[in-house]
Amino acid sequence: MELGIGIGWRPEIAAEVEALSGIDWVEAVAENLCADHLPDSLVRLRERGVTVVPHGVALGLGGADRPDPDRLAGLAARAGLLGAPLVTEHIAFVRAGGPLTASPRLEAGHLLPVPRTWDALDVLCENVRIAQDSLPVPLALENIAALITWPGEELTEGQFLAELVERTGVRLLIDVANLHTNHVNLGQDPAKALDELPVEAIAYVHVAGGVEKNGVWHDTHAHPVSEPVLEVLAELRSRVDPPGVLLERDDAFPPGAELAGELDAIRATLREAAPSTDAGPDRAAPRQAVPSADPGPDRGTAPAPDGTAGGEARTAAPAPVSAATRDRTAVAQTSLLSALVAGTPAPEGFDHRRLRVQSRALAAKRADVVAKVAPELPEILGDGYRSAFLAYAGSRPMSGGYRRDALDFAEHVLIAGGPADPAARRRLTYWWQDRSGSRPPRRTTRLVRAARAVLVGK
Repeated sequence: MELGIGIGWRPEIAAEVEALSGIDWVEAVAENLCADHLPDSLVRLRERGVTVVPHGVALGLGGADRPDPDRLAGLAARAGLLGAPLVTEHIAFVRAGGPLTASPRLEAGHLLPVPRTWDALDVLCENVRIAQDSLPVPLALENIAALITWPGEELTEGQFLAELVERTGVRLLIDVANLHTNHVNLGQDPAKALDELPVEAIAYVHVAGGVEKNGVWHDTHAHPVSEPVLEVLAELRSRVDPPGVLLERDDAFPPGAELAGELDAIRATLREAAPSTDAGPDRAAPRQAVPSADPGPDRGTAPAPDGTAGGEARTAAPAPVSAATRDRTAVAQTSLLSALVAGTPAPEGFDHRRLRVQSRALAAKRADVVAKVAPELPEILGDGYRSAFLAYAGSRPMSGGYRRDALDFAEHVLIAGGPADPAARRRLTYWWQDRSGSRPPRRTTRLVRAARAVLVGK
C-alpha cells in the first residue's frame, strides 16, 4: 500500500490539517485517542478517504519486560477503530524497575535508546514478536533520536536495524530528523546508517524540525524542518522511493500556510532527489508496499536463511530469551533511568555531561506535559509553577502517567505548605480533592469524629 504525503494529526491543528490540500494520510498518537470513539475531525478525514495510522509511544518494546497485554490490546483496538493498514511504535524503552529488579517502577515519560548489543537485540526481537502476534495489522518501528550513547555497543544503528528486520520481519519507520539528531549529538553518519539498513523494509518516513543549543541538537518537533534534515531525506530518496513521507509537528503550531510550505519543501526534496530514469543503474531499490491489513499467514516472519521471503523455510521458532538476559537488560536500564530521574550515581562508562543534559530535558518535558494535561496548575501557581515543578521532579521520579504526576505534584506542594497565597492554596486543595478520589476515612477516624461531635454537642 502506498501512503503518499501525510502530516501528523494533532487536536491543536485539526482544522488546519483538514484544510490542507494534497494530504493523502495522517498519523495520530495512539495513546491520545479513545479506544471506542474517534474525534470528529478524524471521522471527517476518514470519510474523505484519508488513511489514519495510529502511532504508539508507550509500549516500550526495547524494555526488559515483555510488552504489557493491556497496552497491546489498546493499540490493537485503535487500529481496528481506524481501519488502519498498519500501526507504528518505537525502538526504545520508556520505563524500568519493577519485579525484574525488585525496585520501584520508574517512568521516563520519554523515549530512551536501547543499547545496540546482542543482549538488547535478543530482548527487543522477542518483544516485537509478541507484539506482532497481538496486533491485527502489521507493525513498523521507528528509530529514535538520542542525547546519550551506551558504553560497549556492539552494533551500529544500521546493523542493529538490519538484524531486527531479518529476525522478525518487522517494517521500519525511518525518521530522518532523528538520523540528523544522532549525527550532531553522537557523531553518527546518516549516510552510513542508510547504507547499512534494509531500505526495502521501510513502511514510511518521518520528517520533523528541531533546534541546536550549545552544540546539542534537540528534536523538538516544535520548529520548522531544517535544511540538514531535508538533506538526509534526499539521501534516503536517492536509495529508495518510500511508500509514505509524513511531516511531524507536536508543539508551537504554526498557521496552516506554514505547514503547507513545509509539505511543499518535502515534496520538492523528494522530486529533486529521485534518481534519473535515464542515467543507468542507480542505488534506488524498487518501491516496497506497506503490507496490507490481511497479509496472510506469513505476517511478521523474517526472511529465511537462504534469502527467500516468508516463514515456510523456518524450521523452528526462535529460542526464548533467557531470564538471565532479561535480568541483565533490566539492571542496566534501571540503573540508567534512575540516574536520569532520581539522581542516583551515573552508571559506569556514560558521559556525565550528556546525562545531565538528558536529565534536565526529561524534567523540563515533564513540566511542559503536566501543564498541558492539568492546565489549572500553572494557572493556580502562576510564575512559580515551573520552578516548583522542576524542584519536585528532581527528587520525585514519575511512577505513573502524566495525570498521576500532576496529582502527585499538587499533593507535594500542599504537604510542603504551599502555595503561600491562601486563596491559591484553597483552589489547589479543591482541585486535588476533586481529582484524587480521596479514600473514605477509616473506621477509627470515623469513631474519633463521632466522639468529637458528641463532645461539641454538649
